[in-house]
Formats: sequence, C-alpha cells, structure tokens
Amino acid sequence: MADILLTHSYFLKFDAKEFKSMMPYAPLGTLYAAAELRRAGYSVALFDSMLANDESELRRLIELHQPKLVVIYDDDFNYLTKMCLSRMRAAAWTLSRIAKERGCIVIAHGSDPADHVGTYLENGIDYVVIGEGEVALRELSTHLLSHSTNRPTSIAGLAWIEDGQVSRSPRRDVMSDLDVLPMPARDLVDFEAYASIWKKRHGYFSMNIVTTRGCPFHCNWCAKPIYGQVYHSRSPRSVVDEMLMLKKLYSPDHLWFCDDIFGLKPGWVEAFAHEVTNRQASTPFKCLSRADLLLKDDTVRHLARSGSASVWIGAESGSQQILDAMEKGTTVEQIYQATALLKRHGISVGFFLQYGYPGEERSDIEKTLKMVKECKPDEIGISVSYPLPGTKFFDNVKSTMGEKQNWLDSQDLELMYAGNFEPDFYRALHTLTHKKFRVWQGKDLLMSSLSNPLSVNKAAFRRLMASAYHALTLPGVEARFNACAGHKSLSSTTPSH
Repeated sequence: MADILLTHSYFLKFDAKEFKSMMPYAPLGTLYAAAELRRAGYSVALFDSMLANDESELRRLIELHQPKLVVIYDDDFNYLTKMCLSRMRAAAWTLSRIAKERGCIVIAHGSDPADHVGTYLENGIDYVVIGEGEVALRELSTHLLSHSTNRPTSIAGLAWIEDGQVSRSPRRDVMSDLDVLPMPARDLVDFEAYASIWKKRHGYFSMNIVTTRGCPFHCNWCAKPIYGQVYHSRSPRSVVDEMLMLKKLYSPDHLWFCDDIFGLKPGWVEAFAHEVTNRQASTPFKCLSRADLLLKDDTVRHLARSGSASVWIGAESGSQQILDAMEKGTTVEQIYQATALLKRHGISVGFFLQYGYPGEERSDIEKTLKMVKECKPDEIGISVSYPLPGTKFFDNVKSTMGEKQNWLDSQDLELMYAGNFEPDFYRALHTLTHKKFRVWQGKDLLMSSLSNPLSVNKAAFRRLMASAYHALTLPGVEARFNACAGHKSLSSTTPSH
C-alpha cells in the first residue's frame, strides 16, 4: 500500500532514436519529488515508465499499492521532456485515464503540462503543478489526503478546473537554497536493470546527478517553463556527499551532470574540484556548458581535476550571424578557443548543433560544417530549431506554424514553421553532417594509426571501418541532400570529405 504513486510520461520504447542508443537514466526529477513527499511522512511508490513496455503496466502498480493519488511527474532534468514530445503527451493522458478508472486523483507536472494546462485538464488531469514542483506537490498532497473539500487556492503554483474554467493559484517562487532538498529517492528504482542495460550495450554504467536548477542566459529559442530566468547551485560539499553515496550504493563507472549549465557560479568548479580530490570522490563525468565559460585555463584545469571526461558545448552554429540572431551571447571564435583548451587538458568535446534557425542560408550551413571539421569535436548532436511556447523564437514564427506544433519523438526533426528549405532538406542535412563528421574523424585516426601502428586496437579498427562505410555511402547522401535543396550543390567553400 502507498498513499501516492508517482510515474512519468517518458517511455524509452516510444522514442526510436533513444531506444536505439539505449542510454537510459532514471527520472531524477521524479525521485526528488518522491523524496520530498516521504519527508512529509507519506508512503510513496514508483512506476518507472523509462524501462516499461507501455502504459498498461501502471494497472498492476495501482492494484498492488492502492494509492489515493497518482502523480505524473516528469523529470525536469531530462532534456527530452523539455521537448514536449507528442507521443509522451499521449502517454500521459493514457496513464491519467488508467488512474481515473481506478478512482485515483491525478496530478501532472512538467514542461508540457505547464505549456498546455487546459489541454491536460481536459484529458483527465485533476491538477497541474506549474513551476518548481516538489513543495507545491507536497502541499497539494497534504490538502487532498486530508479530504478537504475546498479548492487549494492558497497553494502557489497550481491549476485546476472550476465551474468549467481553468483556475490558477498565484505563481510559486523557486527555491534559492537547494541544499535543503532531500537526496532523490533512488531506492524506488531498479538500478540493477539500468546497470545491466548500460554494461551490456556500452561496457560501463552511468548514473545522473544534478548540481543546479535553471539558466540565466537569454537564448531566444530556449523555453524555461519550470524555473524561469534564474540559476541556483547546490554547494560543492552537498554534491560530493551524493557522489560518495552513489559510489557506495551503486558503483557507477560514470556520471552525467544533467545541469543546463555546469559550474556557472564563480569559484564553484574550483571548490568542487577541491572537495572531489580531498574526499576521493572522483568519478568520470560528462556535463554541459557554454563556450564563453570555458576560456580560462584555471577553470578547465579544475574541471579536469574533478573528473570531467567530456564537456558538451551548445555550439549551435558556425555562423556568427545565426548566433547573434539566436541571442546566444557567444562567438564562433570562443567555440574554437574553448574546444582547443578542453582538448589540451584531456577533456573530450561534444557539440550541440542546430540547423534551420530563421535566416539561415546555405552559406551559414557551410560555416557550421567548416567549424566541425576544423574544431574536431569528439561527438556531435544535431537538431533543427524547435519553437516552444514562452520563447521569443516561438512568438516570432508562430504565424507561420501549421497544426503540428510538437515533434512526435526526438528523431522527428520536422521544421514546424516556414523556413528557407523544406523539412526533408534538414533531415538529409542531419545525415550528411553525421557522415562527413565520421569521415573526417576516420581520416584523422588513419593518419594517427600510420604514424603509430601499435595504437590501433579493436575499438580504433572498428572506427576506421565505420569511417570507410560512411565514406562509401556519403556520395548518395550528398545527392539526396542536393535534390532536397532544389538540385543546387554546396558551394566550393564547403569542406571536402
């Protein structure tokens, strides 16, 4: 039996791209909410949909635990939930219907419910928790489990239907002291299943952890429905306490710091590195950052000292004109400088690239390809500009958007507004960029192998073979790309393959 059953709407099996990658992380935001409810004295259970087959598995958990409340609490730290994928929205509504059939009160929280409050309430959700959710959910749970017949108007950050209309309570302020939060309730998760998947597919086990909430920067395509335009950090000591706990209980080989931006607070990275080394907590990790935050040798040196194995940079574009249009606040030169500095300290680099922003021409695309070839990141991730409610970008393009306003899953890549090229152009560009990238990597690896044949191990040989495959298939992809572009070839300034 449990007072409250938590779940979330992200099913790995419903996202073909991520299912193929098979790099699942437990729903960290959901586990924070569970921990806060426990601290208030409630018994809590979890249906972890990440590894579930479909929504129907919720029925067994409801029958087992007989909860009064079912909470669809999406993981605010999973960027896939921030994308508001329509397949996961449909899953949330199915989960709600199953819970309502069994007489449960249903609560929802996440980026998509915050953006589409009325639609969620129309689909069986009794309450939507808007903004930072742990305290609001705890207060709402206390209100509902006390069998109060009054509407919870005094609880900030809620929406519900009253007299056929959407009612809202006042906006909730976010927490500034994150150290007061309890550790996520990870004991609710079957981490043996996660570890088995990771080790079978990748040879190591990675877990997620977060040090901050929010982002203070002004990229005009970035939606912030949960925390708004703020940034708060946990103390380095608190983070290292958690790292040591994870080492003791789960023995991860790797950590993903899933902050929007890691180590922005002045002096934080140095203090963190000091805690990690003094307390022997080092575990290789990846994190996300910005090029302009990675220009000081001391900062990157402390990152390396604390265990950073890889840093993903929101590079977005190799065209300064596009970066400026995005109000990114970074320069192409900074991307080159940050990449070189990270590599100098032995940290691998990932680039997030974004195509299709309004005004992007073929010449801008060529500059992005040039940047990738010259900077030589170790990995790339590619998307197309995705307008989400609450952003300046959305407001600028909404008049040209059609009926479809969300991707079905993360590989959809539909350009949902009037761009310079058709959607198939960007899908072909996605494939083209990946193939060129792998071919360029293969050439570098081949040159290194020729100068040092003893360095060619099995992994290097596989990468060389993969690069050869991409080189053989690249001409066909280029032909398809040029056909999508109206039979126009890339100009001579495009990097050769």
